[in-house]
Amino acid sequence: MLVLSRHRDESIMIGDNIVLTIVDIRGDKVRLGIDAPQNIPVHRQEVYDAIRRENRQAASTQPSDVKHVDGGE
Repeated sequence: MLVLSRHRDESIMIGDNIVLTIVDIRGDKVRLGIDAPQNIPVHRQEVYDAIRRENRQAASTQPSDVKHVDGGE
């Protein structure tokens, strides 16, 4: 892991098109601004983990696990 020190309003570049900016520092919390292309998903770690869990669960679902839904037509 690379550890860098930054002050408020300073930035870190990731590659050529992702910029992390320190927006605010209050006590033990740091607010980050993230400027990244729209095709690159950006999530908090706990949200990312939840998405991965849901995707794994959906991928392991068997057709017999799903109730038949009639379209009504």
